[in-house]
Amino acid sequence: MTEQNQKQLGKTLWNIADQLRGAMNADDFRDYMLSFLFLRYLSSNYEAAAKKELGREYPKPAEVGALPPLALWYEENPGDVPEFEKQMRRKVHYVVKPDYLWENIVRLAKAQDGNLLDTLQKGFKYIEEESFQSSFQGLFSEINLASDKLGRKYEERNAKLCSVISEIARGMALFSSDTDTLGDAYEYLIGQFAAGSGKKAGEFYTPQAISSILSALVSLDSQEPKTGKRSKLESVFDFACGSGSLLLNVRHRMKEAGGTIGKIYGMEKNITTYNLVRMNMLLHGVKDSEFEIYHGDTLTNDWDFLRETNPAKMPRFDAVVANPPFSYRWEPGEAMGEDMRFKNHGVAPKSAADFAFLLHGLHYLKDDGVMAIILPHGVLFRGGAEEKIRRKLLTDGNIDTVIGLPANLFYSTGIPVCILVLKKCKKPDDVLFINAAEHFEKGKRQNQLRLKDIEKIVEAYQYRKEEPRYSRRVSMGEISQNDFNLNISRYVSTAVAEEEVYLAEVHGRLVKIEQEIKNARDKHNGFLKELGLPSLPGPEK
Repeated sequence: MTEQNQKQLGKTLWNIADQLRGAMNADDFRDYMLSFLFLRYLSSNYEAAAKKELGREYPKPAEVGALPPLALWYEENPGDVPEFEKQMRRKVHYVVKPDYLWENIVRLAKAQDGNLLDTLQKGFKYIEEESFQSSFQGLFSEINLASDKLGRKYEERNAKLCSVISEIARGMALFSSDTDTLGDAYEYLIGQFAAGSGKKAGEFYTPQAISSILSALVSLDSQEPKTGKRSKLESVFDFACGSGSLLLNVRHRMKEAGGTIGKIYGMEKNITTYNLVRMNMLLHGVKDSEFEIYHGDTLTNDWDFLRETNPAKMPRFDAVVANPPFSYRWEPGEAMGEDMRFKNHGVAPKSAADFAFLLHGLHYLKDDGVMAIILPHGVLFRGGAEEKIRRKLLTDGNIDTVIGLPANLFYSTGIPVCILVLKKCKKPDDVLFINAAEHFEKGKRQNQLRLKDIEKIVEAYQYRKEEPRYSRRVSMGEISQNDFNLNISRYVSTAVAEEEVYLAEVHGRLVKIEQEIKNARDKHNGFLKELGLPSLPGPEK
């Protein structure tokens, strides 16, 4: 799907919101729209695999209003259903009963069938509990089909859903149902909803351009002289994963470069976003066995999988990416000082949990792994407890690169942010500073990073390139002399030096110009004299 078609699709689906909203706001509508798009993907992918599996046995396309083909096959071959579903679980990793497929839901909607709402409720429950080998309990919990916003009575809600689903089906019929297309549409809509959510967007959305940078940083090895690429990532972790765009970007980049990627791990505190990211993974073709997302609090570290106290068994990740909440206020408590994540560095202050998030990710990073995290600039220079943590990270050689980005890139905040790249065993005894604050395209609402801006950052990181007013490798000695302050402009200033002025040269040019003016005036007065006209006066002394 071209970018233009993708935008047209987004506008088509976005306009359908007007039919549903009524008493609903954009966030409510988001949950319905994205869930229906997800159901469309599951259904299309499943039916395509079923058609291939059954071959000649697969019924011909149904007539308008008739049973869909797969439903017809189920009806005619009840004895073969168990073996068929067993094969489907092996091949596509899930099963969707014909009654709950999108095609049947749309058929009921167009017929204004009174059982639509009940069928949807049963279908959502089936997908959560039975479709996959893994349990996706609560996947559709944010969609309240009994909401008064749809109607006060069952009949009113059913009629409203019939109308909405019919319109969504009409819009979706304009584009194909393959994984990449629906995945792109899903990401586009998430971005559109984020644009309309203002500060709330920070809870679930990282702009694609920034996501692309982080995924590139952890997919490359700046210390590999030949290709600079990592051929394999066994595990990737995002402890504040939002909609999952960072994790999906890493996966896409590794596969596109011919590399391999193992399991994806994510953690998300917000329940709505937790459901969003699980759908997003499946919709992008990530099998349920290839990812694990946990609903919980990163700062309190309440995921049992991560709480293993035996260092030999504790999970470690090849890559860690994150865009945690900026300067999040938290209550660490006295016990946090003994927490293994913070014991060697110190505990971040209550006023800003930025370093708490960073240390959490670093704790679970493999010795040869790479971590890239988005943080506010304050972590680079704030004092107190943060200064001690920063000093320890620098003296231990954990901070590899500091990248300053332009302001106003996020929907949730206009402040400029930075990316810190961390490693446990980095080789260079310096820190690479990249000041990309002035490399962007100004937009109406948000500034945009262009492809060339992204590539410039990645290239500077990969080859540790130095360039005036853009990037520089700074020795630990110099950083130490600056009291471990990492303020980017202190090391890479974008200011253009004023041209030096030599007074003697300027005076000489002025004398020359004055002489040229005098010569021109004398010549002009000569012409005036021949014509019998008064001469022009000279300059006043």
